[in-house]
Amino acid sequence: MNYINWKALQNGSDIRGVAMKSVANESVNLTPEVVARLGESFVGWLRKKNAQKKLKISVGTDPRLSGPTLKTALAEALKQCGVDVYDYGLASTPAMFMSTVMGQTPVDAAIMLTASHLPSNRNGLKFYTSEGGLERSDITEILTLAESGEDFKESDHGKIGEHDFMTEYAQHFINLVREQVNHPDHYNEPLKGLSIAVDAGNGAGGFYATKVLKPLGADISASQFLQPDGRFPNHIPNPEDEMAMASIVRQVKENKADLGIIFDTDVDRAALVAQDGSPINRNQLIALISAVVLEEHPGSTIVTDSITSNGLAWFINEHLKGKHHRFQRGYKNVINEAIRLNKEGQECWLAIETSGHAALKENHFMDDGAYLVTKLIITMAKVRKQGKRLVNLIEKLPLPVQSSEIRIGINDPNFKEIGEKVITDLGLLAGNRHGWDIAPDNYEGVRIHCKHPLQKGWFLLRMSLHDPVLPLNIESEVEGGMEENVQLLKEFFANYDKLDLSGFRDIKYK
Repeated sequence: MNYINWKALQNGSDIRGVAMKSVANESVNLTPEVVARLGESFVGWLRKKNAQKKLKISVGTDPRLSGPTLKTALAEALKQCGVDVYDYGLASTPAMFMSTVMGQTPVDAAIMLTASHLPSNRNGLKFYTSEGGLERSDITEILTLAESGEDFKESDHGKIGEHDFMTEYAQHFINLVREQVNHPDHYNEPLKGLSIAVDAGNGAGGFYATKVLKPLGADISASQFLQPDGRFPNHIPNPEDEMAMASIVRQVKENKADLGIIFDTDVDRAALVAQDGSPINRNQLIALISAVVLEEHPGSTIVTDSITSNGLAWFINEHLKGKHHRFQRGYKNVINEAIRLNKEGQECWLAIETSGHAALKENHFMDDGAYLVTKLIITMAKVRKQGKRLVNLIEKLPLPVQSSEIRIGINDPNFKEIGEKVITDLGLLAGNRHGWDIAPDNYEGVRIHCKHPLQKGWFLLRMSLHDPVLPLNIESEVEGGMEENVQLLKEFFANYDKLDLSGFRDIKYK
């Protein structure tokens, strides 16, 4: 095997790389040989952790064109390590985790081949045990084993068999809806009379329309892009993408659907569209599932990432009488914080990012877009019997008048050091500026509350998790409130010659 920069494959708690040659200046570094070696190293890692020799590992892919070739190489490598391989074919990432904890034959571990919403030439690996997804440090250990050249093959090879786990996984949702809605007249079809449009973006989420909603009686005729296609020809499968959201909004409006659902490629994220075509994502989505969770677990804590709005904090703390714990960006960060709080005796049933990653305690704290949607559809069916709509649960949520994210590049190899200095300097500036208060409950970067009546709102400057970038999130609760703060901040950043301020040129106010 040629020289491989193994460390470059790490993307937090996942592995990501270029799997197909299609973009100029992007060399392929996630080859079948590399994936095979990663599979072997995962087996070695598992055996070092629990000394278990005979292993059962499930393998699945999203629809990317590189998936079948990489999966074949991965499965064969696992087989040569003495592993019995359960080939699930096209699958969702959360389903792969669930294969370790549910079903007639739970496996010891799972590997999902996906690069989430990244371009079609990319791919990656996500690893799971029954304890959940691996941590960043675990991935580092696996990559170190891969680089070491240590041999994990066994003379006694395992077997490779195809299994239809996605049908079993879908039935799990069907059972949940039937039991929890408990419709007196249509127990088996509690969604009868509801039109629900699913947009899978040609990713792995099409099963939710055909294998979950349709058997429950829902009209799914307004659904689109259910057919898996690794080229993603219609739009990026990403609930945060403007074109993707516009597409499902248009579909809901044109078909007068009762609800729209959009998934990302591997279905660990989701967003909704209300009957009137209003997107329910980001702060609205957090507010909606928080209303459901706090109805079931009054007074409990909701963990979110750092860029949630002041209005959401009020909604959770004051309106819903829960506890909003604003933490760090990164879905693993919010999940691990929720787990930590529970261990310390602070009841927490929901960890959720504004990107749509939502993990519930009742579902093993797995970020599962299909589970999130199922829980909200159950609520929708229940309030429908009372003559209400799902959006009624968040009609008191204050929404910002203006909001934007400006990405400030750092043109220097020592970008972390420069970024931290800029953040510290901004904190010092805020501490000496009338009307700017540093938020006391902040775990990432520096968050400033602007109290002047004409600028009321907030902004947050932080380091990107992986890139040489300082994202600046800014919101205003009054019309025109952002403009002066944006100008003041631009003047502040101009003092640093290593910063790329081109993001200030065409600011889009959402």
